[in-house]
Amino acid sequence: MQRTADRVHINVQLIKAASDAHLWAEAYDRKLTDIFAVESEIAKTIAETLQAKLNGSEQRAIATRPTENTEAHQLYLKGRFFWNKRTSDGMMKSIDYFTRAIEKDPAYGLAYAGLADAYAILPNYSQTPWNESYPRAKAAVLKALELDDNVAEAHIALANLKLWNDWAQGAEKEFKRGIELSPSYATGHHWYSVYLSAVGRHQEAIAEMTKAQELDPFSLIINTELGLPYLYAREYDRAITHFQKAIEMDPNFAFAHFALAEAYDRKGRYEDALAEHDKSIALAGEPSQAWLAMTGLLKDTYQTLGGKDYWQKRLEVTRKLYDEHAVTPKAVAEIYAVVGDKEQALGWLEKSYQEHDRFLVFLKVQSEFDTLRGDPRFEALIAKVFSAQKSPTQSP
Repeated sequence: MQRTADRVHINVQLIKAASDAHLWAEAYDRKLTDIFAVESEIAKTIAETLQAKLNGSEQRAIATRPTENTEAHQLYLKGRFFWNKRTSDGMMKSIDYFTRAIEKDPAYGLAYAGLADAYAILPNYSQTPWNESYPRAKAAVLKALELDDNVAEAHIALANLKLWNDWAQGAEKEFKRGIELSPSYATGHHWYSVYLSAVGRHQEAIAEMTKAQELDPFSLIINTELGLPYLYAREYDRAITHFQKAIEMDPNFAFAHFALAEAYDRKGRYEDALAEHDKSIALAGEPSQAWLAMTGLLKDTYQTLGGKDYWQKRLEVTRKLYDEHAVTPKAVAEIYAVVGDKEQALGWLEKSYQEHDRFLVFLKVQSEFDTLRGDPRFEALIAKVFSAQKSPTQSP
């Protein structure tokens, strides 16, 4: 593609990879205002050349014009570019671009879906509290679906919110709907994998994350989180390999170092774990609660290298942070579980349930709670979290 002012020149070739045979070629010269029409024209021609039989959703996808305003679409694409950077600055820029896209076209459902995604993960990369970010994300995704129920990105955004805020209740239905509408949407497979890991379906999670990486092989966050389902499945060598590859892609991506630190901890490579953790903190500052929920506390590393009073001191600090509303009850429960105080750990987990602590969604897979597994009270709590029952304080 070549763009000059308000015109675009597109050269398209369809080649059969096995024989290097040229099946079809065409050139298009159009105004940018016709870009969606060109996309549809190219897609239809390729389908016809391949004698492909398109189903209803595929035909709708080809014919759909997400917006009549090309400037709004360009703003949306810029928003996705910065959103994919997974940095605090990138998140704020993406919110600005999505908002500007909506201002250009208030009926642009895709832009609302992007805005929902940005607010949904903003707390992971900034100090923005979840209770400030979530209502904005939910409002944006509901608006997107109100405008067009066939926007795949909106269903995936809603599924992600259900995963994080509703202990995964209703999430799988939305993930499947989104993937059905757009099977090539990498983020759909990516976030569906996180859901599958949280509910303990590890091999399916690995398959979905692998599919996401195949669809978007240069995505830094997908390449990083390709290691997560292996971490949850306790295939630590595979997890380490993927985290290391992500760091090769961008040595300054803090979350990759953070995740690698936890994988090293599980393998007993304590000095390496501490070094990677320190790198992550140097790059990102204080880690988000979501990072800790998705990876862990380096419990074995600090047990070995932190000194005999380490966990007691950390417990005192964490309880103080809870009193200041800076952490959730689950953060306290984790430390009690690590030090072997089962009664206190279970008590704080029950408090987490009553307060609708969103991080309980990772209860099945977090190694910090291995000391509680098999206890009927812990297993009952897991069943309660992953059942359709809602806690008294849960939002509708």
